[in-house]
Amino acid sequence: MIERKKRDLGGTVINIFALLLVLSYAVPYVYLLMTALKPAADVQQIPPSFFPNRITLENFRTVLATPSLPAAFANSLLVAVLTTVLSLVLAVPAAYVATQYRRSFTTFFLLFALVTRMVPAVSLGVPLFTLLKSIGLLDTTLGLVLAHTSTAVPLALLLMAAFFEGLPKELEEAARMDGCTRFQAFVKIILPVMRSGIAVTALFSFIASWNEFLYALLLTSEKGKTAPIVIAEYNSVYGLAWGPMTAAAVLYSLPVILITLLLQKQIIGGLTFGAVKG
Repeated sequence: MIERKKRDLGGTVINIFALLLVLSYAVPYVYLLMTALKPAADVQQIPPSFFPNRITLENFRTVLATPSLPAAFANSLLVAVLTTVLSLVLAVPAAYVATQYRRSFTTFFLLFALVTRMVPAVSLGVPLFTLLKSIGLLDTTLGLVLAHTSTAVPLALLLMAAFFEGLPKELEEAARMDGCTRFQAFVKIILPVMRSGIAVTALFSFIASWNEFLYALLLTSEKGKTAPIVIAEYNSVYGLAWGPMTAAAVLYSLPVILITLLLQKQIIGGLTFGAVKG
């Protein structure tokens, strides 16, 4: 009886902690949404109110009427999709080789990928600016994709390496016994098994590119400008337009939320992949 009460108490504490954790993430977003639904007078009132006194879509109409925003949203989507695809093409086979065919240099390769994640992005901004300018890719979608890929590949590589660690080596051996080459075994057997892990990696790579601000600020000016830059431009010398800025931020967050909901089964499967062996 005492042990059962302890377990129940432990479960209650964990549930309360989980609820507080969810609220810590949800409350700022709900406040962002509430601010986007407020009229201009309510946004500027002191003290501020959490809920709007009157709900209005005025801020969303202002945002949708901004000429540069639809193009910036489309550019953000294009950059994020291309970055995700390029990162997966490079990282998935590299992670598979590094984990399934262990050598001293593959261990160093993964360690190097980890170290690159520790390098501050701001320290790479000027070298990337100089490089892209020298090859004529400054303020272009392709240039920004390459810049985003340089930071997304190490992340994708480390994530996929963790997933491949839980993959039984017998899968490839069985495929080889059935007459497959290593490449055929990788494409026909390994990739379908790893689709949940690939979905998780794709989502994180997409979010990393979708939310990126620094490189977009340094490497673009007009043609390659992404939505985070346009949203930041609501902060001007004439003041901060909280209403339109929060409305644009709400619209910008919707694709990631929808993608996460659509891929939730794959995400859960990927996060639990390899948790039980044997």
